[in-house]
Amino acid sequence: MGIKTDILPDGLPENVSRETRRRLDDFAALYEKWSPRINLTAPSTQSDFWRRHVGDSAQLVGLAPDATHWVDLGSGGGFPGMVIAILLQDVPSARVELVESNRKKTAFLQAVKARCAPSAIIHSARIEDVTGRVRNPEIVTARALAPLPKLLDLTAPWLQDGARALFHKGRGYASEIEDSHAKWTFDLVRHESRIDAESVILDITNLRPRPA
Repeated sequence: MGIKTDILPDGLPENVSRETRRRLDDFAALYEKWSPRINLTAPSTQSDFWRRHVGDSAQLVGLAPDATHWVDLGSGGGFPGMVIAILLQDVPSARVELVESNRKKTAFLQAVKARCAPSAIIHSARIEDVTGRVRNPEIVTARALAPLPKLLDLTAPWLQDGARALFHKGRGYASEIEDSHAKWTFDLVRHESRIDAESVILDITNLRPRPA
C-alpha cells in the first residue's frame, strides 16, 4: 500500500505534538500490516489513508474540543474512534470507548491500543449489548455504519440521556434525515466535511420520540 507518513492530513488539530505524530505513524504502520489480511476499509480508499481516514476522523475533535468521554460504534479499522483516542491520549481525564463485534477487527484494534493508545477501551461486543455498560458518554460517533434511522435506534439510550451524536454521512444524508423524522424529533446541525465536499457531519442532540 505504501502509506506516506511525511504529510499531516487536513482535519488534524493545530500544533499536534511530536509524540502524537509518532503514535499516528505507528497506527499507519499497523494499518498497512493488517489491511491485506482483514478488510479494514474499502480497498479503493486505502491508498489515501491520511486524508480519507485519519483527517476525516480527526476533524470531529475540532467540533467537540472540550469533550473527554467518547464512544465510537462499529469502530472497524479504527475510524474515527482510534484516531480520537490517539489525539486525546495525553489528556488525563479522556476516555474513548470503541465498540466492534467483528473479532478480527477487534484484534487489530487491540494491537493499535497496545502500541498507540493504551487508554482506549475496546468492547468486543454488539452495540445493543454495551449501551447499559458505557455510562454517560458526552459524544457518540459512527462512520459508515448504518442509515441514520438505525443509528438513532441504536444510540437512543445515550442520546435521550443527554449525549451528543457526531455521525459522518455521505451525499444521501437528506433522505436519511427525512426518514428519521417518522419516529424521532431532534436538534440538528450540519457541518460540512473538511475532507469531502459531498459529505457532512450530522450533529444531533435532544433526541426524543415523535409524539403519536
